[in-house]
Amino acid sequence: MTAVPAAAKRQRPDPSSLSEAELIARTKASDEDAIRIIIQRNNQRLFRAARTIVGNDAEAEDVVQATYVQAFINLSAFRENSRLSTWLTRIALNEAFARVRVRRDFTGLEEIDMQNKASGGGLLHFPSSLASADPEAELARNQTRHLLEHAIDALPAEFRTVFILRDVEGFSTEETSSLLGIKLETTKTRLHRARKMMRLSIEKQFSGAFSALFPFDGARCADMADRVVTAFRAIQAGEEDSSIPSPGGTTQ
Repeated sequence: MTAVPAAAKRQRPDPSSLSEAELIARTKASDEDAIRIIIQRNNQRLFRAARTIVGNDAEAEDVVQATYVQAFINLSAFRENSRLSTWLTRIALNEAFARVRVRRDFTGLEEIDMQNKASGGGLLHFPSSLASADPEAELARNQTRHLLEHAIDALPAEFRTVFILRDVEGFSTEETSSLLGIKLETTKTRLHRARKMMRLSIEKQFSGAFSALFPFDGARCADMADRVVTAFRAIQAGEEDSSIPSPGGTTQ
């Protein structure tokens, strides 16, 4: 009698290859692999957006972690007629703006402008090439990245946020306006002024360097995933107060 071959065991798809909709569905079912993939795909964007507003790495990481926890607990509130990255960015911006309002006691934009001018914010000069790949060139690239970060940090807050969302993260002008809760024309004006301050030559010569700004990957990325998964487990188990406010309100 001829043996019948056993049916091939179906392998579970690699979560990293799943679509956004599939990842969302799995996250709703508490799939930790899916949670980690979502975190890995969005860490850089959320960290940049948060850091642009709060101004330092440590608090920006706190904002990103709070964003993920809010998002995963309230994932049923996500309407899939927009990108998940846009929804997550809105939550991060809301969280960051809330922290700044508490810290600065509702400091007005006019005072922020004065503070930036007093701190010496202005135009910087940069090396003209990033082409070489030798160790000395790598050092030059790192120095250039720091100079770019410094130049961005020196922008007035309202211009800096628009510049990061629009030119660094690639959100459309309409998406940027929606995320910040400001008029389309205001977004365009702020972007124009931000670009002018950063100088047109920087946009042309260093556009490829923007992907390396404010790095948030490797061990830091993995650690963020671990912390969020731990917090998510604790909330699901009822070990923490899960009365986290639903995200998605206006930023200001």
